[in-house]
Amino acid sequence: MKKIYFILIFLTGFITAYAQNGSDTAQVAVQVEMPQDAAIQDLLTKTEADSAYIRNDFATAVEIYESILKNKGESSDIYYNLGNSYYKMDNIAKAVLNYERALLLSPGNSDIRFNLELARGKTIDKVTPPSEMFFITWTQSLINTMSEKAWAYTGIIMFILMILALSLFVFGKQVVLKKVGFISAIFFFLVTILANIFASEQKNELINHDNAIIMAPSVTVKSTPNQSGTDLFILHEGRKVMIKDNTMKEWKEIKLEDGNVGWVPTSVIEII
Repeated sequence: MKKIYFILIFLTGFITAYAQNGSDTAQVAVQVEMPQDAAIQDLLTKTEADSAYIRNDFATAVEIYESILKNKGESSDIYYNLGNSYYKMDNIAKAVLNYERALLLSPGNSDIRFNLELARGKTIDKVTPPSEMFFITWTQSLINTMSEKAWAYTGIIMFILMILALSLFVFGKQVVLKKVGFISAIFFFLVTILANIFASEQKNELINHDNAIIMAPSVTVKSTPNQSGTDLFILHEGRKVMIKDNTMKEWKEIKLEDGNVGWVPTSVIEII
């Protein structure tokens, strides 16, 4: 009986922690049901945009895709198609911006990542990724294999499997079954924790919006948030930057991968 009480107490605490995290996850998981006519209209609108893209009428495709995003909300597919349209129009800054937005929603999509690299290859500023420990790179790649919602679902499934494994450990009649249940429960518990951490990381990426794309053909980065500041370096359209200080309306302090920082006018960047 002591084992059962211990498990119940443990599960109660764990479920409570899940409940706090679940309020945010639920927002992602809930699907808003749409009237059939509206769903058909959305499909027709997207089909019109796709048809315009196939006809090489990229301006029309951009107009329709932008309208869909404005009126129907964010969609990885729409951002991706919009990025493709801008890429065909040789608007590299807009292409990079929309590929980045698509990747935020679908971090595991290899097509989006491939096209993003193609677009980056056409930018003037070539970025050399900073060196880091291999396990950091590997961990980040693992996190990016799935979206926040997918990691949240994985955590829930692993939690259920952990409960089943604990039941096998408690109620199993044979020593072998108890060992299997105990080892499996530990494994599922660890995966549950990692899945929640990874979901939290992906959620932070979606919420913080601390990255932006340079949209102007070129911009001189200043040492202070005014035009009289010292010129530090020049950035060109399509360059991704991190917003370090977002407190001012007219100016933003940015940071590059190599650690360089400076100020640029808000008008020359667009938040991802």
